[in-house]
Amino acid sequence: MNILGIGGIRSQAAAVLISKGRIVAAVEQAKLTRDAEPVDLPLEAIAECLRIGKLTPGDIDVVALARPLPPGSDIPMALAKYQKARVVSIDHHEAHAASAFYASPFEKATVITLDGEGDLRCGATWRGDGNSLELQREFLYPDSIGDLYARVTHLLGMRRRSEEHRVQWLSALGEPKYAAVFGKIVSGHNFDQEYFEGHGFSGKFFAELGLNGLAAGDRVNLAASVQKTLEEYVLALAEGAENICLAGGVAWNALLVAALENSGRFQGVFAQPAAGNAGTALGAALYVWHHVVGKTERLDAGGYALGPAYEAEEIKKVFENCKLRFRLLPTVPSITGAAVEQLQNNRIVAWMQGRMEFGPRALGNRSILASPHDPYSTENLNTFIKHREASRKFAASVPAELAGEYFQTGSNSRNLATVGTVRAPYREQFKGAILAQNLVRVHTVSKDDNPLYWQLLHTFGEATGLPVLYNTSFNLFGEQMVCSPRDAVRSFYSSGIDALVAGNFLLEK
Repeated sequence: MNILGIGGIRSQAAAVLISKGRIVAAVEQAKLTRDAEPVDLPLEAIAECLRIGKLTPGDIDVVALARPLPPGSDIPMALAKYQKARVVSIDHHEAHAASAFYASPFEKATVITLDGEGDLRCGATWRGDGNSLELQREFLYPDSIGDLYARVTHLLGMRRRSEEHRVQWLSALGEPKYAAVFGKIVSGHNFDQEYFEGHGFSGKFFAELGLNGLAAGDRVNLAASVQKTLEEYVLALAEGAENICLAGGVAWNALLVAALENSGRFQGVFAQPAAGNAGTALGAALYVWHHVVGKTERLDAGGYALGPAYEAEEIKKVFENCKLRFRLLPTVPSITGAAVEQLQNNRIVAWMQGRMEFGPRALGNRSILASPHDPYSTENLNTFIKHREASRKFAASVPAELAGEYFQTGSNSRNLATVGTVRAPYREQFKGAILAQNLVRVHTVSKDDNPLYWQLLHTFGEATGLPVLYNTSFNLFGEQMVCSPRDAVRSFYSSGIDALVAGNFLLEK
């Protein structure tokens, strides 16, 4: 049974392939094309999934389309070459729910899906039980917690529906002194529209806040207030649940995930790593696997490294075509050893290995790495490479079996979907990564999920006594994460990165 999932057509388009009982590939269109513009079908992503799976369109049994679909599109004609495939259309939030529940470790769970507006729905709760998903409650736009967060994003001078993560990290620096006003807006899940005007807020909102302008303290406190409102809103939705699954763009909020993990109310919490619209491609495929095909086996996405990989000869050809001088690293010890040598000298290292990650987070295959021993590492990463504000810190990657020595964190740190705290003896060591109140983004790496990155962390630990590296996504400000060797070379030479370890090769400046 070969299932092709397609989702995020209006935004964050992606394709997923299930074949022979495995999730074989998951690829976002924009990472391949370097273009985030909406498309009718993610043709390049589909082609890459088929290439990875060694299939042709004629081999596909079911095409699973996650709505919404653009009106008047040529999608039906474009799918005509899938001659024997049955085409199944899945509701947007149902695809979100399937991506969370069926990728989770839970047999039973309350599933919460939240985004800006989706397919008219902006949120829903579901009961997941074995092979079924039952809608319990839905929330329709404009009663949207995602939209409220987007309005605050816009108010703080950031791009709505793309820079909400910046508000999240800013919130860690403030106090929720305006939470009571936000509480009036969301009371009873029926949002009071008198507080809104256009894409922003009305005079009533500012009058109740008592603000005529926004000083720095007001900004962080507004961010903290909307963050607290979000957390309380979701905790109320989850009341009485045993296990929680989250998807939709709101589920990218790592502080929210941590609040659920740390509440003590739930046995387990799972946040879909590809929580946004791209994840609906995975959800659509999993929905068909369970609901249409009737399979009961759960399919594990593992470490979510499900995109294209590049052989040594392909990487070498790009380097030679670009007239670059490089060093061959023929073995795993030479690859990890070369990276550790650079890191020990306080150099910033770009790390491109194996298959590209699915979702927005670098999980050790398309990463920029720095040593926590370097007192200037986070400043250099923020100022000279990522060109972003100091409040946005970097993740600390650590072998999963050693994480408890340094950090206290939840299970979603496997996919960088939560935050943890630094244990007291190491707070000075990791001060460059601390957000506030000893909070830190923790990425726990297992040998099963990512054996090479796991080995790199251990090699660094053997050399320095600390098996932890600072990790951020391998991309420049505002760009897609790198996919191919050519992308990697371009970003490397357009930034302050000192060295690039790509496959079996080392480039240095």
